Amino acid sequence: MGVSSHEMFGGAAAPQPAVAGTYGEAPPAYRLPAALRLGPVHLQVSNLDRSLAWYSQVLGLSELSREGGVVSLGSAGASEPLVILEARPGTKSVRPGSRLGLYHYAILLPDRPSLGRFVQHLSDIGARAGASDHLVSEALYLHDPDGLGIEVYADRPRSAWQRQGRELMMATDPFNFPDVVAAARGEPWTGMPAGTVMGHLHLHVGDLARGEAFYHAALGFDKIVWRYPGALFLGAGGYHHHLGTNTWAQGAPSPREDEARLLSWNVVVPATELARVASSMEGAGFAAAGDVFRDPWGTGMRVTGL
Repeated sequence: MGVSSHEMFGGAAAPQPAVAGTYGEAPPAYRLPAALRLGPVHLQVSNLDRSLAWYSQVLGLSELSREGGVVSLGSAGASEPLVILEARPGTKSVRPGSRLGLYHYAILLPDRPSLGRFVQHLSDIGARAGASDHLVSEALYLHDPDGLGIEVYADRPRSAWQRQGRELMMATDPFNFPDVVAAARGEPWTGMPAGTVMGHLHLHVGDLARGEAFYHAALGFDKIVWRYPGALFLGAGGYHHHLGTNTWAQGAPSPREDEARLLSWNVVVPATELARVASSMEGAGFAAAGDVFRDPWGTGMRVTGL
């Protein structure tokens, strides 16, 4: 689902520069620190060999470690994975948009030339992808062999971001393929480059207000964009979003244990913040089970220390 910048902001007040501190709504109590980043996503897949081939050939990820049916993938030589794949017997693929939970996880490339090289790579191998210009970023969208959603994107400089009132301007505009490819200057794609990180998660939820209670009021993300139809975007440190929630699959069930799905995603904060996060979550009635917090629809999230 997408809304153009004209539909979102046409006829509204003139945009202003999104200077740090001029946009977003802080949570009512605990606020996640600006030093926050995201760690790897942990996915359940149906066929490990098939998934490994796809993640290598299409995304250019390298195998970093393997333990039984669990494989960690990332940029070649990286110390931390981006994606952890786990094969469980009897797992079935899913149709995109048919379950709550993962809409997509988003891999953030270090710069626009890297995105240009990836665009050309997808064209060269005949891989299909969606694409959008979100004003703050430029993004491609794919699905893995099990129907799990993936975004690969590059941010625009923060100096180019704009706001209207306290809300950051984000939209879904056409992607300028020729201009992005030109940024690569003819250099070939050689796999996920150094400096690639997990940029954000986007989740299907059953209700935006309940999602806001969990991720904004309890966990402590700032609200960044709240007028986008059917969606709420949240972040820390002024980032356009570390997390998106949407109701575009409203009425769908949560994934079953025998279906391909997101097992957990990982929020990384300074170790000194861990007790404060746990206290805020528990105070709101969302105590962890083991080391995993679960949102109202069962999506697992770990909070770990730097």
